[in-house]
Amino acid sequence: MVFSSLTYLLLFMPLVVASTFAFKSVSWKNGVLLVASVLFYGWGEPVWVYGLIFLTSLVWLCATGMHRSQVKWKKQLCLALAVIAPMSVLLYTKYGGFLFSPVLKWLGLPIPAPGEMPLGISFFTFQIITYAVDVYRDDRLYQKSPLKLLLYISCFPQLVAGPIVCYRDISDEIDQRHTTPDDFVAGMKRFACGLGKKVLLANVCGQMVETVIANQAQYGMSVAGGWYMAFVYSLQIYFDFSGYSDMAIGLGRIFGFHYAENFNYPYISTGISEFWRRWHISLGTFFREYLYIPLGGNRRGKPRQFFNLLLVWSLTGLWHGASMNFVLWGLYFFVLIAAERFLLKPLLQKLPKLLKGITTYILVLVGWVIFYFTDTTQMLAYLGSLFGGGAVPLYTPQLWMVVCQYSVLPLIALSASFPIKNLFSETAKQRLQPLVTLWLTLVFVLSVMMIIGQSYNPFIYFRF
Repeated sequence: MVFSSLTYLLLFMPLVVASTFAFKSVSWKNGVLLVASVLFYGWGEPVWVYGLIFLTSLVWLCATGMHRSQVKWKKQLCLALAVIAPMSVLLYTKYGGFLFSPVLKWLGLPIPAPGEMPLGISFFTFQIITYAVDVYRDDRLYQKSPLKLLLYISCFPQLVAGPIVCYRDISDEIDQRHTTPDDFVAGMKRFACGLGKKVLLANVCGQMVETVIANQAQYGMSVAGGWYMAFVYSLQIYFDFSGYSDMAIGLGRIFGFHYAENFNYPYISTGISEFWRRWHISLGTFFREYLYIPLGGNRRGKPRQFFNLLLVWSLTGLWHGASMNFVLWGLYFFVLIAAERFLLKPLLQKLPKLLKGITTYILVLVGWVIFYFTDTTQMLAYLGSLFGGGAVPLYTPQLWMVVCQYSVLPLIALSASFPIKNLFSETAKQRLQPLVTLWLTLVFVLSVMMIIGQSYNPFIYFRF
């Protein structure tokens, strides 16, 4: 079940929201949310829902061991088990074929076909780890109730595609929160905004990407085709993932949870480091606080900082998938960030912001080409086309017809990726609220109509 489906929008969500608001007690609200979350995950993963419950029970036992023990090595042992167990499951289900296929091939043994990766395993594994580490660092965060811990890990708004919610950020709200009419209105507005991003922009951009790629395959590669594909895909993946994050944050607000922002207009960045402070903020926060800083961060000299960045970005690439293109994608951004920090910093400080912004966006587009193609041959062909490799023509007449056909939506989407609302004063924003509410209501209705009429409705980050 996905947020942008009729089953969810017209049945599941209204029933859960109504059931939640029917109770005043937080305990009963938690019970409704827990049952709804287990059903939500079980809808898509009828077997792995038991794995989710098992891993949650295991980490609760480990956290209980840390809470009750006064001996440091016992606490560390419990922490190690709480981290290694879910990570082992993640490595086996997501990376088993990628890691072991070369060995099996070298030994001449049959290579098993890769199985289906459990939905959302990368996200809830990281949330399990954040809870275990947070309890180890601060015993006051220990959750006595295994059911409340299961609610934190399985809460359906952010279960399958984030944002990654640190336990310490919502630990108080599990026991003490208010679900007011104002929260409901604000949450529904945010949800409608995210739904519109997904259905009206991301889905259409996704169809455009497939059309451009099919056109290139039929009529030949071109420089314009490569860049246009990268440009439209950058819009698709942004509105797909930020749209899901908006829906998750909006749903959380409806139920009384305040999730942190996951995107902050990344395409206005004037540097690669800034881009990654604005894109998928929760993932960057996880790697920074639970890996980069514990490794020493930038406190142990430049060689150690260089190594820490290399490790973090290698793992960031692998986190997105068991494929060589994701490894190369992570290393690509490592090289850019390392160059930005260690080599080009004095030069970059002198450049105009507009030039830095355009350069950053172009470099990000190249990264999205690496990210998109899991087939290395196809990826290299498109990277070559970006720079006219192999005597690739500037454009083809057939491609120009496609661009003319889809000329308006990319411009609308590009405009929507900029913080236009910041052009208005706070007073003007308040005056425009009735129009905004009317507009978002229209967006919601149009999105539902689009869902009824279209079959293309995947979430890109469900793959991860």
